[in-house]
Formats: sequence, C-alpha cells, structure tokens
Amino acid sequence: MVATTGSDGVTPREGWSSRSAFILAAVGSAVGLGNMWRFPAEAGANGGGAFVLFYIFCVVLIGLPILLSETLIGRHGQASAPESVRKIAAESGKSSHWDTLASFGVTGAFIVLSFYCVVGGWVLYYVGVFASDLVATGLTGGAFEGRPAEDVEALLPGLFGNAGLMVGLHALFIAITFYFVSRGVSSGIEWVATWLMPAFFFLFLAITIYGAFTGAFSEAVAYLFTFDASKLTGPVMLAAVGQAFFSLSLGVAGMMTYGAYVGRDVNLAGTSGIIAGADTAVALIAGLAIFPIVFAAGLEPNAGPGLMFQSLPIGFQNMPFGSLVGLLFFVMVFFAALTSSVSLMEAPTAWLKEKANLGRPVATLIVTVAAALLGVLAALSFNTMSDFQPLGFLPLFEGQGMFDVLDTVTSKILMPVGAILTAVFVGWIAERRLIDSENGLSGPLERFWLFLVRWLCPAALTVILIVGIFPSILGE
Repeated sequence: MVATTGSDGVTPREGWSSRSAFILAAVGSAVGLGNMWRFPAEAGANGGGAFVLFYIFCVVLIGLPILLSETLIGRHGQASAPESVRKIAAESGKSSHWDTLASFGVTGAFIVLSFYCVVGGWVLYYVGVFASDLVATGLTGGAFEGRPAEDVEALLPGLFGNAGLMVGLHALFIAITFYFVSRGVSSGIEWVATWLMPAFFFLFLAITIYGAFTGAFSEAVAYLFTFDASKLTGPVMLAAVGQAFFSLSLGVAGMMTYGAYVGRDVNLAGTSGIIAGADTAVALIAGLAIFPIVFAAGLEPNAGPGLMFQSLPIGFQNMPFGSLVGLLFFVMVFFAALTSSVSLMEAPTAWLKEKANLGRPVATLIVTVAAALLGVLAALSFNTMSDFQPLGFLPLFEGQGMFDVLDTVTSKILMPVGAILTAVFVGWIAERRLIDSENGLSGPLERFWLFLVRWLCPAALTVILIVGIFPSILGE
C-alpha cells in the first residue's frame, strides 16, 4: 500500500498499492453503463460518425482537463473531496466555503448511486435470463430459440412491471457494491479493479471479435466512423459534449476521492491521459461490439436506451452461440457497472467516514442503506408508483417519475454545476504554485491546459447546464 497521510498530515491513510492499481480503479470508475449503454445509444440517436468525431474532440478539450483538475485536488488534499478543496482554499488564502463545489459532487454521487444500482439490477436480470436460456438451448444455438422477437423485446417491460423483482435486484446489486467498498481501498476497491477490469477487457475484445466475424462489422464501422458534416448540428454537438463529460464520471467527486489515495510519485497528467484514452476506447469499441449484431439482425441503431436491453437480445437470436455470447456480454456489463458503482459509493463513504469519525464498515453501511431506500423509490416508479411525480409542478420535471427526477437532478444540475465550480476553482481560485506542483505539466502544455480549464471548460459546461434546464432553447 502507498504510504500516505490524512489531511492532518499525521493520520495514516489508505492508498493504492501501485500506479497501475490507481489507473485500473479510475478506468473502472469511468468505464460503466455510460460507455456500454449510453454511448452506443447516443451515437445511434445522433447520426453516428459526426457524433463520434466531435465526442473525441470534446474528451480531449473538456473531459481530460476536468479529469486532471479533479485528481490533483484529491491528491493534494489527501482527504475526502470537500476536505481536499477546503485545504487548497485555505492554503490559497481563500474562503473555506469553496468546499461547496465538492459537496455538489458528493451529493451527486450519492443520488446517482441510488438509481444506478436500479439499472445494475436490470443487468443482473439479463445475466439470469441468458444463463437460463443457455441451460435450456445449449451452447451452439441462437438465443431464445422458437420465441418471437416480440417476446424478447417484452422482457424489459415485463421486468419493469414486477415491483418485487425490481426492488430485489436493486438490493442485490447495491449489497454487492457494499461488500467491496466496506473492505477498504486495498482489500476491496482495488481488488475489484485489478481483477474485474482485466476480465472486462478480455470479454469485451472477445465479443467484439465475435461480432466482427458473425455480424455486419463493415456496416458498423462505416456508421461509426464515416463523417457527414451535414449531421453535425447543434443538438448533436451538445449531445457529444454531454457524453464526453458524463462518460468520464466527472462532477461526482469520484476522481477527487480516488486521487486522494494516489502517491506523490505518480504523474497525474500522464495518468489522466491514460484514463481518458481507455475510457474513450471502450466507448468506441462498445459501438463496434453492439452495432454489428444490431445491423446483422436488421434492427435500427437509434433505439435509444432500449438498444442494449431490447434490440441486442433480439440480435443474439439468430447468431451462433447466441445464448453463450449474450450471457458473457451481460456478465461483462455487470463488471463495468460494478466498478463504477464502487466509485460512486466510495465518494460519500469517504466523506461520512471523515466527517463523523466513523469506521469504514459503519460509514459504508449508512450510505448503502440510505441509497438503497432512495433507489427503492426509483425502482417503484416503473410500476406501483408510476403516477407519483414529486416535482411535476416544475417544467423541467414535468411528467417524470422518481427515477427520471433523480437522473435529471444529477445529470442536468448537480454534475454540471460541480464541474463548473471545479474548473473555476482550479483555474482562478487555487494558488498557482499548488496547482503547478500537482498537475505534472510544464511549459506550453501547462499553459494550454490552464487556458482550457479557465475558459473553454466553464463555457462548454455552462451551455450544458443552461440547455439541460431550458431544453426549449434548442426547440425541444
């Protein structure tokens, strides 16, 4: 374990055992359902190649600078996200109230955790469905043999209508997350990263190769990488900016929290580049894994959120080894979802552990129970509480149940605000000598990064915030 101290400079603090452990954990935090589910859905809904190219552009110019900013705050503070910000503010002679920016992130992480584990429950459901189908049909056949596509498509609505199953799967997923976070950094969080991420990448590449030989791979490549300037509209560019931001799990204090466990010998700039590069590669390969199967089945790529949970299972029907590949695919998605949920749980756990002077198991249990209860409301919003619209009197939340409200509050308000404040804090508030000592950059590259953090990132994120709250600006 890396020898680190807490914010008081004396108390021993948990840390990563190596730079590679931090990279795997941070990649695991970033690589989740945002890559496996949201990126292909967003690419499909926004014209493919034009969206993808602008997305990569946004990762480099917006996502990466904020990612480095968050990790350097955590590494310098060596504490929970709010305490790390407070420490830098104090050393810079600024108000301690700047810790509010990290509080946005911690709150966002907690809320995202609550409904993220509901979606994690969906993944567990499909793992079970394909496992049962594999037992019934054998290894070589397609998935769901003899069943019409309508029955396969109806699996997800059927799950949504079963309140008990929805709540039970949510509880199981968050309980698994609790187990690993409660064990600590080296025995729990790092273990998840160092074992599950390599397994994830192995399965990921295997399924992509499978799709290349059995699906419409050339059609998928053309769809994802053929640039058509006419499709690069304002809404498409905004969707790409948002996806680049959300894909890296920015604005939820996770990278600040993980950065606090990093030793001083790690170059944060180079490491952040590796993390952003790996996350982007996973998003692109996810498209190459999913779209060949979708196109080979004659399905539409613009199915939105249903792409992974409805279109893809139908695509596995007529493919050799469909049940086996479907099972491995959703096991792979489960690995990605778990590494992200661990990161989401660790941010509020680290804060509560430090704020209330609690042991890790107790702090983790409190966060888990609170998030689980909130998640139950999100799960029930698909069935028994479908008519409950807690903020329906506000235009932004009109017609939204509890799940959608939690998603909207975090994705359209808390996360963008937290990231904007991070950029302003690092770019304008924190003393330069503190930032220079942590960022791992020098010369023109450091000046360019500082320009992005001071000007481009706040401007782009402010646009995301405004359009998210007032979508009518784009005529939506």
